[in-house]
Amino acid sequence: MDARTSMDELRSKAPAPRASRKVRSWWLKQLHSWHWISAAVSLIGMMLFAITGFTLNHAASIGATPKVTQNEATLAAPLLAQLEATPAARDAPLPDAVADAVTKAVHLDPRGRAAEWSEDEVYVAMPGPGRDAWVSIDRTSGAISSELTDRGWISYINDLHKGRNTGSAWFWFIDVFAAACIVFTLTGLLLLQLHARHRPSTWPLVGVGLAIPLIIALFFIH
Repeated sequence: MDARTSMDELRSKAPAPRASRKVRSWWLKQLHSWHWISAAVSLIGMMLFAITGFTLNHAASIGATPKVTQNEATLAAPLLAQLEATPAARDAPLPDAVADAVTKAVHLDPRGRAAEWSEDEVYVAMPGPGRDAWVSIDRTSGAISSELTDRGWISYINDLHKGRNTGSAWFWFIDVFAAACIVFTLTGLLLLQLHARHRPSTWPLVGVGLAIPLIIALFFIH
């Protein structure tokens, strides 16, 4: 009876480890799937942000000579008439026909951008990543003046990193990219937890990765 009882007990206990292994296997598959998908989505973005992290950190050592381009033109009289009346909104964009004429004349596109209307001129700032640009139109004479300052490709990618003057599409890309990076790191952490039993150095290395920036931030940043 004792032997039979012990055998029955063993049989009753057998499914539990199997069920546990199935659950663990399911989680491993899910985590691996989300880990590699998020890695694939964020791979190029992480490379870009790592490179620009380096270039931003050494910005003072990386020389760049801004290239300044200036242009002048004159707005045709029929189009100048469209600037006579000051719009209700002080930041209203240029009329489409005027903006098209400016684009052809000075090769800078002010369409849809907020303009600054004063009694004497209309001024449109057109900053972008790695550059500053503006167009000014004299409301009396129709004289168009423009200036474009190009600070080079390193400044361009640095501004992408900071999201400076990059527009709404890049704004949303950074949000999606950040979400993918969070999924990548969290699934990586959970995978570390699942494999840590067979890799004793896992948590000491994670601790070092936390301790180094924490110590620098607490004791070496003033």
